[in-house]
Amino acid sequence: MRRMIRVFLVDDHEIVRGGLKALIESQPDMSVIGEASEGSSGVDAIAGLQPDVVVMDLSMPVLGGIEATERLRAQSSATKVLVLTAREEHSDIEQAMAAGAAGYVLKRSAADDLVRALRSVASGGVYLDPSMAATALAPLRHGGGPATGVKLSERESEVLRQIAEGHMVKDIAAKLSISTRTLETYRARAMEKLALKTRADIVRYALQRGWLKS
Repeated sequence: MRRMIRVFLVDDHEIVRGGLKALIESQPDMSVIGEASEGSSGVDAIAGLQPDVVVMDLSMPVLGGIEATERLRAQSSATKVLVLTAREEHSDIEQAMAAGAAGYVLKRSAADDLVRALRSVASGGVYLDPSMAATALAPLRHGGGPATGVKLSERESEVLRQIAEGHMVKDIAAKLSISTRTLETYRARAMEKLALKTRADIVRYALQRGWLKS
């Protein structure tokens, strides 16, 4: 029997939240434990509920999805953020991944895609909408990605993999039994070797290497 995935919804359209709730609760291994109409109130409520996954819209009043994602990731390493949006620009994917989102799904996608994305990020994977994968990986195909022919150490690779999966630095350090300072050294060294600048670059590299669960 699958573990129950506890989901929190953040979207400023009530009809959208209603449809999402009906879809999610029709799954035998998912339940919606709360919802909010904007980012600020969502962050406050999520702090006490600790859901497994937050389904986050990007365009909302008071506090948008990018800023709300940054706050959530800062306060909890366990809760994953799955962006669900109508926005399809490369810059939006870039900002969402850099803020710490574990997934990016378009509102025009099929219901099955959202369910698949929820299960993926809940289990520690990173999910990109199939129609957006080419956009997200475009910098790697046009000279804007990591340096080629570079060999990372086993520890450097593991650190980048854990970061790409959305784990917090202190949690990765504890898992690898090293200090946060040592971990930062591994991260900085690996990013310098690969010419990576941001977490979004790390996620793209991990996707290219096939490190992340789909």
